[in-house]
Amino acid sequence: MASLTDISLVAQVAISGNRRAFDELVRRYQSPVRRFFLHQTLGDSQLSDDLAQDTFIKAYTNIASFRGLASFQTWIMRIAYNVFYDYTRSRHQTSDIDQVPERSAQVNPTLKMDIYAALALLKPDERTCITLQLIDGYDIAAIARITQIKEGTVKSHLSRGKEKLANYLRQNGYDR
Repeated sequence: MASLTDISLVAQVAISGNRRAFDELVRRYQSPVRRFFLHQTLGDSQLSDDLAQDTFIKAYTNIASFRGLASFQTWIMRIAYNVFYDYTRSRHQTSDIDQVPERSAQVNPTLKMDIYAALALLKPDERTCITLQLIDGYDIAAIARITQIKEGTVKSHLSRGKEKLANYLRQNGYDR
């Protein structure tokens, strides 16, 4: 099944409800979706897993609406963005996503915490644009499609976000 294109897998799911085809789509995109949530939640892995699960449930139940106007990856990331937006709106953007998580025993926890602390300084749209570009490698046009924000506004969010990140990192000894 690995040689099948995303479009053919989507067609199998939409037409015949082929769960193995959907499992393959999940396998292909679970890491980028989960990584997106990890950065948006500032490292909260439990919440990231829950949001990723919600994303794939929504994708499965709405797969017939996929039109192929953008890549499947852009479509699933748009769903992920909406899931996160709905989550933050339902929580009224409370401290769940505005607080830096406790340090964990993972690789280089100090740097990880500094990056999450820096990301916590950004407005949600800035954080989303920054992580989609710098961490996930999306170009400006793809970020605009995922977030449904105009490209000029994406560029502004990126510029302001990068400036805030650079200032934070300089102030915390990363200018050497």
